[in-house]
Amino acid sequence: MSSTIAIIPVTGAALDQHIPDLARLRIQVFRDWPYLYAGDPAYEADYLSTYRDAPGSVVVLALDAGEVVGAATALPLSSETAALQAPFLTVGIDPAGVFYLGESVLLPAYRGRGIGVRFFAEREAHARRLQGSQLRWVAFCAVARAADDPRRPPGYVPLDRFWGRRGYTCRPDLRTSFSWQELGEAAQSPKPMLFWLKPAWLEPACAEVATGS
Repeated sequence: MSSTIAIIPVTGAALDQHIPDLARLRIQVFRDWPYLYAGDPAYEADYLSTYRDAPGSVVVLALDAGEVVGAATALPLSSETAALQAPFLTVGIDPAGVFYLGESVLLPAYRGRGIGVRFFAEREAHARRLQGSQLRWVAFCAVARAADDPRRPPGYVPLDRFWGRRGYTCRPDLRTSFSWQELGEAAQSPKPMLFWLKPAWLEPACAEVATGS
């Protein structure tokens, strides 16, 4: 990792100064496969304010000479919406024991340097400090795309193996949907999402540098 890159957890009102840069970064990164997000700056600013206001939330920034080049968000699942908690309740998992990782975004030029590994490690460490013995699971969800989707770029490598090396397992019994406007769509539509879970007692593999991270 370049010595100019700093990884910094940010909470509360300290996030305000970064929201415009984070909104632009999210729109840029999520425009690519598999999300194909058309982008809405007003929505982004409102969405990011959740991480400013929600108790226990954190945004881990990657800064290169002060410029935001990546970010990862997280908060206790109990601070999320009822719709996001519902799949866990259905399978008997108490949301109070789950820490939810929102997303990681990183500019392509900075991938493969171990920053993605740090994003997971920093958020998991925050969860352990915050929830302590109450913490049972760390979880995130990812969009589920068909393997034969014609929009899938040639040579695209999904992040499943990277997530697996972090200790996360896909849970097909845990599903939800998020709505956003894809490129080429006239309006928002629901997209299927699958959850990945990691038992809280598994330690992060902090030292590994994985291509694509």
